[in-house]
Parts: sequence; C-alpha cells; structure tokens
Amino acid sequence: MTPVAAPWRPRFNPWAIALTVTLATFMEVLDTSIANVALPHIAGSLSAGQDESTWVLTSYLVSNAIILPISAWLATRLGRKRFYMSCVAVFGISSLLCGLAPSLPWLIFFRILQGLGGGGLAPSEQAILADTFEPAKRGMAFAVYGLAVVLAPAIGPTLGGYITDNFDWRWIFFINVPVAILSLVLSSRLVEDPPFLEEERKKKYPVDYIGLGLLALGLGCLQVVLDKGEREDWFSSPFIKTFTVVTVVSLVGAVVWEYFEDHPVIDLKLLKNRNFAIACVMMFALGMSLFGTTVLLPQLLQLLMGYTAQQAGMTLSFGGFVVLACMPMVGRMVSRVDPRYMIAFGFLVSSVGLYVTTGLDLQMDFKTASLLRACYSLGLPFLFVPISTMSYVGIPPEKNNNVSGMTNLARNIGGSVGISLVTTLLAQRAQHHQDSLRAKMTLFDPGFRSSADTLARMLNAKGVALADATQQAYGRLYLTLQGQSNALAYIDVAWVFSVICAVVVPLAFFMRRPAAGGEVHMH
Repeated sequence: MTPVAAPWRPRFNPWAIALTVTLATFMEVLDTSIANVALPHIAGSLSAGQDESTWVLTSYLVSNAIILPISAWLATRLGRKRFYMSCVAVFGISSLLCGLAPSLPWLIFFRILQGLGGGGLAPSEQAILADTFEPAKRGMAFAVYGLAVVLAPAIGPTLGGYITDNFDWRWIFFINVPVAILSLVLSSRLVEDPPFLEEERKKKYPVDYIGLGLLALGLGCLQVVLDKGEREDWFSSPFIKTFTVVTVVSLVGAVVWEYFEDHPVIDLKLLKNRNFAIACVMMFALGMSLFGTTVLLPQLLQLLMGYTAQQAGMTLSFGGFVVLACMPMVGRMVSRVDPRYMIAFGFLVSSVGLYVTTGLDLQMDFKTASLLRACYSLGLPFLFVPISTMSYVGIPPEKNNNVSGMTNLARNIGGSVGISLVTTLLAQRAQHHQDSLRAKMTLFDPGFRSSADTLARMLNAKGVALADATQQAYGRLYLTLQGQSNALAYIDVAWVFSVICAVVVPLAFFMRRPAAGGEVHMH
C-alpha cells in the first residue's frame, strides 16, 4: 500500500456518502423486477404479443451484464466519480425515454440504454463505500447498501403492481427521474475520488479491445440463453444452440485472453486470492437463491391461488421487513464476530427456510405464505454484509473497483441462472407429476371412480344433465390434477434451492480467518 493511499479519508461525513450512493442502488435494483408485473399492460398498450414484450426484461439484463465486468476498467480510465455520475444520468434520461416510448422497438432500445447506465452503478457504489470506510467500519456501510440490494427485488413487484393497477405502466419508469436528479445533485457535492485512483487514471494504458469484445459478446449471449431458454425449449431450438456456442467460445476466449493480457478489462488474477474467489462463488449462490425464490412464491400465488400481482408482491414484503430489522445488527456484528461463522449461519438458515417452504399447499393463507418467505429471508442479512466485507480483505485499494465489478457480476449472473432454473424445473417437474398422477386417473382406479361419481351426482342435483355432469366432473378433476402437479413442482424447486444453500455452507470455512480490524491472517 502506498503512503498516499493509507491515510486518505473523504472530506464529508461517510454516512452521507453511503446514503447518497445507496439511493441510486435502490433505484437500479428496483428496476430489474418492477417491470415484470407490468408486461401484460405494456404488451396491450403497444400492440405487441406477450412473447415479444418479454424483450423489455431481456434487453435490460443483457446490457446490464455487458457493462458490469467492464465497469471497473471504465471507472479507472474515466475517474470513478465521473463514471458513476454518467451512469446515473444515462439511467435517469433513459428512464424518461422508456416512459415516453411510442412503440415496443423504441421501448426495448431505451431499456438497453437504461441497462448500460444501471449496470455501472452497483460496482461503482460498492467500491466507493470500500474506499470511504476503514475496514473495521465497512460492515455497517455494506449493511446500508445491502438493504437496497435485498429489499428492492422484494418491493419491486408490489410497487410495480400498485402503479400499474392504479395509474399507468409508464409511471414505473417516470418515478426514476426525480430520484436520479437528487442522486446527481448529492453525488456532485459529496462523492470524491481517492488520490490513488487519480494516479491510476493518469496512467495511459492501451485499450483491451479484444477482451472488451469477447466479454460483451459472451455475457450478452449468455443472458439471452438464460432468459429465452425455457420459452424456446432449450437445445431443440437452433436459436438457443447458436447463442450457446457463441457464449462458450466467447467466454472461454475471454478468460484465456484476459489472464495473459498485461492490461486486462477484468483482472482474473485477483481470483488467486482465496477469500475473493470464494466470495464470488458465494455471491453467485446468493444471487441464484434470492432472485430464483423471489420469482417462485409470487408465481405460485398468482397462477395457482388467484392472488393479484400486488397481493403476491405483499407476501415478499414481510421478508423485506425481516431483512430491514436484522441488517443493522449484522453490520455491527461483522467487525466483532468471525464473518465465516455468519456466512455459514446465513446459508444454513436460508436452506432451512427453503426446506420449510416444501411444506406449502394450495390451501395456505396469506399469513402462512408471508411466514414462509420470512423464514428464508432471515438468512439474507447474514450473507450479503459478511460476503461483501470479506471480498475486499487482502486486496490492494486500487483494485477495489475490480472487486466490486466481479462480485456484482457473479450475483447478477447467479440471479439470471436462478430465474432460468426456476422456470425450467417448474415446467419439467409439473409435466413429470402430471404424468404420474394421470396414470391413476382411470375408471379402473376405485378412488378416482368414487370421486368422479360423487362430483357428477352433486352437479346433477344442481340441475346439470347426467351426461353433462359426468363430463364436467372429469374436467374438474383434471383441473385439480393440474393444480396439484404444479404445486408439487413448486415443492421440488424449493427442495433444489434448499440443497444449493446447504452445499455452500462448508465453503465459508475455506476462507482465511479474519483478524481484528477487518484484515486477514495471511499464511
């Protein structure tokens, strides 16, 4: 560490800076989930098919994934404050344009711009916090930041549903504009670049165009594959096959190129730091379970139990309050308790919470659904803060931009994989259960015959002709079978995510033991 870097501290109150950058984080993460519930309204308003309208989500995720890994490189070359404020400005302007979009192609184009602006925000903000706070106080800073990252996906569907039901879908984009303006005003006054970043910026390194191109192509195609895979029936589709080949070739090429490049866009050599490498794996697992389960429960409630988008979103909010209550406590604990134990505890609690979710049924009430989400959410504060804190340990300050870029990329790709896994498993397991249950729906099965006869007699007693009553009875029993098949599929998915969280628990103890003050014992 250079003599200049060690004593540097910002001129303004660090907590004012933390709240400023968290404001933009909340706005950006909210936007990844807020548009989901508005898709039918967007499709209807712009005369587009439901399938076409999903590009509103895909386009944002693709451009977001492309900018995330190169944000550290851009922040170093342009100056972190300048890059961060540019991202806020691009996000705010493109949000306004999304709300004014006259057609679906224009909306998708503006969403691409919005994703480019949004993708650069999170890594810059996390690096700003890492530099603003000394290691011993980073835990509380990441707790504030973590609230935005964990709460926003939970609040997004509820807020999106409320705005869409009561106003107009365009307002889900317009609400970003005043937040972006406030963020720009505060950032221009409070945020500053440390001296060592100024020194890095003055160095004229050649642009790694090959690395940039390979990463952008590989990550962009990966997002398309994950987002469209289930809809296109995966590898039976030439479209998905082509994009998969491009993804694999580009990403393998990018890894090889970046490793041997003198001035890479992403510094893969940082993965030699054991703590950082494990932190990236954990962020990937956290993204998978957080975004995957955020899709799972509301989908079950809306499709099988008749909840509105707003009601389904409300069940996630209770979990959000649990996170809100625990996060400050975890922030204080992180400098006093071994973060490895906290991470192991967090994944274990999330695993148990998802195991409890396997007890769901279609007769559960709103309170039960909310409690199931709360059980899982209890583990989240013990994950985000300690993992974020541990990822910077033993890393030189001038590499903080790279650390935040790569951990955020791991979390986002994990989220995309999690959502894709949910949709694929639900479709496949529902079909499996439907086939096995349908095998029992024959006139040779006494239970089925008895149920059909009872239902037919009830309908007949209400005035339905006997022949029609029998047909209607079979139809209703088949609908029940479909509902039960889907419910069993949701239980299977909860099992899978419970196992994923449990498998990550031992990884915490492969990290190097941290010492007092937030540093780490090196061997």
